[in-house]
Amino acid sequence: MTMAQSVLDAGIGCMAITSFVIVSFFLSFMFTSIWRKYAIKNRVIDIPNQRSSHSVPTPRGGGVAIVLVSLMGVSILYAIHAISLKLYLALMGAGGLSAIIGYFDDRKHIQVRWRLLSHLICAVWALTCLGGLPAISLFGQIINLGWFGNAITIIYMVWLLNLYNFMDGIDGIAGVEAITVCLSAAILLNITMTQNTDYVLTLIIAGTVSGFLVWNFPRAKIFMGDSGSGFLGLILAILSISSAWIDPSLFWGWLILLGVFIVDATITLLRRMTNGEKIYEAHRSHAYQHAAQIYGSHTKVTMVVGLINMMWLFPIALMVVSGRLDGLAGVTLSYLPLIWSAIRFNAGVSIGNS
Repeated sequence: MTMAQSVLDAGIGCMAITSFVIVSFFLSFMFTSIWRKYAIKNRVIDIPNQRSSHSVPTPRGGGVAIVLVSLMGVSILYAIHAISLKLYLALMGAGGLSAIIGYFDDRKHIQVRWRLLSHLICAVWALTCLGGLPAISLFGQIINLGWFGNAITIIYMVWLLNLYNFMDGIDGIAGVEAITVCLSAAILLNITMTQNTDYVLTLIIAGTVSGFLVWNFPRAKIFMGDSGSGFLGLILAILSISSAWIDPSLFWGWLILLGVFIVDATITLLRRMTNGEKIYEAHRSHAYQHAAQIYGSHTKVTMVVGLINMMWLFPIALMVVSGRLDGLAGVTLSYLPLIWSAIRFNAGVSIGNS
């Protein structure tokens, strides 16, 4: 009996999936409200400084709601055999640890070396649970990269965890990124010829983040914090690896869908390294931060990111997964205008020095 058949036998259908998503939305909305009251009462507040993109003291750590509801969803899906034990262990172990580290970093700053060590542990745990990086498709060939591929994958997972945190700097951007990427990924997972139900998890995550987003966009009443942003970055990385075991082309699809965040954060990092700056210090030098200052609006920039994901990146990812475009060619095609945009908006140059 296949996993998909087991899910159907458990009574999972369109109505049940819709119910899961709706319940996830309302639980996340409710938990975020509760956490916001707690944060205000206990002064878990983000105070604006010269590196901030906001000007009003705002409660932070609302990503705790995303973590709790997402992991509840993961547990339920595993209990009804909708996801594999490997994926369950990877998400619960690595996702849970990254959220705990992020929570304590939100409350009391943790030194960079200890954060990175914990992130490496998360990545190694997750990759071990998933069975390593599967063979990937390249120019029509299936290639197994072995230990080298696993090493690169660990770096990729740690980088995605951290860059998601870096990119969570204006109202709604991290939430809109997660929602549009997960919805797009759900479609990609559904068009593969294999029977899989991982798409249900991506829909639940989209619903969960949407519940938080009500409080974070268009004007943030609470911030996600490291507990939520790092968790989302790592979860998306884990899902991209898990999807590659379903169909090698899906990994390229995820890389394409995550292009806005990957390109902006990577160019910013490289430029800051070139300039001899301390890359682990807080800063205002991402392309999206420059864009928000130029256009005087967080909302406009966040909405543009969502539109880019759905109108540019998703169609290319769809071409790759449907076999009409090579994966590496798809990544190159999708990233070129993003690279141009990041450079145009001075990614890596601190605001005030541009």
